[in-house]
Amino acid sequence: MDPLFWPAETNCFRRFTPESLAAIEERIAEKKKQQAKVNQENKDQGAEENKLTPQLDLKACKKLPSLYGDVPVELIGEPLEDFDPYYSDHKTFMVINKRRTIFRFTATPALCIVGPFNPVRRAAIKILTHS
Repeated sequence: MDPLFWPAETNCFRRFTPESLAAIEERIAEKKKQQAKVNQENKDQGAEENKLTPQLDLKACKKLPSLYGDVPVELIGEPLEDFDPYYSDHKTFMVINKRRTIFRFTATPALCIVGPFNPVRRAAIKILTHS
């Protein structure tokens, strides 16, 4: 691919916030409603739906491709919104370390009490992803 077509400055790196989690929950609820509607319409028909699959270049424990640009320094080791379309309706977030390695974590409460925005959990994530 020609580097001229690559975006020089990408804006795909956004912090994972409570608003991000609320948006994911809305997408999950919308998808469930849509799936229920499709199931009612196609009870008799055996129609297959197009399922998304995770992008191979954005798998966990792989390096972030240079196509996505440089990660801003202030976002290294911080929870980010996942920009893989497959995870748009999954409660997950990603963390990228200094070596541009991708880590994925669930946004559900750990141990049923420690949410994704808890300072203790954020510190544990920083320790886990530190290169």
